[in-house]
Amino acid sequence: MPPAPVHPVDEVLPPSQLGAFGLQHVLAMYAGAVAVPLIVGGSLKMPPADLAYLITADLLLCGIATLLQCVGWWRFGVRLPIMQGCTFAAVSPMVLIGQHGGLPAIYGSVIVAGVAMILLAPVFGRLLRFFPPLVTGTVILVIGLSLLPVAGNWAAGGSGSADFGAPKNLGLAAGVLMAILAIQRFAPEFIGRVAVLAGIALGMVVAVPLGFTDFGGVGDADWVGISTPFHFGTPAFQGAAIVSMLVVALVTMTETTGDFIAVGELTGRRVEPGRLADGLRADGMSTVLGGVFNTFPYTAFAQNVGLVGLTRVRSRWVVATAGGILVLLGLLPKLGAVVAAIPAPVLGGAGLVMFGTVAASGLRTLATVDFKDNHNLTVVAVSVAVGLLPVGVPDVYKQFPDWFQTVMDSGISAGCLTAIALNLLFNHLPDRSGSGAPLPDGGGLS
Repeated sequence: MPPAPVHPVDEVLPPSQLGAFGLQHVLAMYAGAVAVPLIVGGSLKMPPADLAYLITADLLLCGIATLLQCVGWWRFGVRLPIMQGCTFAAVSPMVLIGQHGGLPAIYGSVIVAGVAMILLAPVFGRLLRFFPPLVTGTVILVIGLSLLPVAGNWAAGGSGSADFGAPKNLGLAAGVLMAILAIQRFAPEFIGRVAVLAGIALGMVVAVPLGFTDFGGVGDADWVGISTPFHFGTPAFQGAAIVSMLVVALVTMTETTGDFIAVGELTGRRVEPGRLADGLRADGMSTVLGGVFNTFPYTAFAQNVGLVGLTRVRSRWVVATAGGILVLLGLLPKLGAVVAAIPAPVLGGAGLVMFGTVAASGLRTLATVDFKDNHNLTVVAVSVAVGLLPVGVPDVYKQFPDWFQTVMDSGISAGCLTAIALNLLFNHLPDRSGSGAPLPDGGGLS
């Protein structure tokens, strides 16, 4: 009797193909993976050694989270080719939390958010109707727009730098931006997929001889090392910080659900409710581990979902190999020190593309929403306005209590809460006739 055919998702390719395709997945997500610790650590003005530690810890946990998601363990892991990385949705809230309570407050809120994700995983399918494309698209748009000032500060030389806004800084950032655009437009398709990483590399080639870089911390870094639990202190559990991070958790669970469904369609393995719960549970476990091992919340990386569709390589063992590569990179502190030495203008040029792409992804999601009447338009308009208010006017809530500032000073939290509330108001509450039916437009429920 011939053996049963192996589903393409479970197929184990030859080692050479596993390595090549796995490395491609790493290259596609690497720039985005290291961006979160660079933004958070830079905003908190951490010394280069601590920043390098954050980067290697992040790479290590990216690898572990990816392996948990692809290989699976018990009721954890969707067992599909899903690459994991730190979510950009958590950046602004974590920076604000860190400014009030330092890294211990960040990690306390991350751990609680991870536990909440594990507990919510089995029932999240019932909550999805409160997070339609109207809400998720608006939130993703606000995430991208609220991160753009970070890229702008990088391009100018980094906040607080002596030569902030110098033409040489903006010139280098512009050069990196143009290099990324040229690579995307004219390079072969495979290289175009890693245009951001290639643009950063070219920027470094120019920055080193011009004296932009300081590799002093590289020589002091160890060749091999591992992130130890609570390296930056015992977690602190602050109410407002936890509320803010719980909002982020709901957003990332919604994002991840969309990615799971997309990969399920691409690979021919439909994501049933039980499998969805296992995947979200793995996200929660990875987030808890992130809080313990000095890193951040984790989610599926959408760029790697696109790569699965582009290459048509559906094996989860390819992405598991990529996770193994990330684990190895996370054990090399010198690599983290090299990444930490990348000058701010180089990151600025790349950040404009990365964060702009996040905003454009939100617009793409909103393109599926019905805007035939003004209800859904109002939801988007007011949510974006409220979300960008603290970005454009940073001290707008300065006279409010600290707990309120922690939640509302984050454009992402503010925009998300507003979008959820307005979607409930316009698309879930009974109409004016009191019939008990939702308002007739229903566009936010698609």
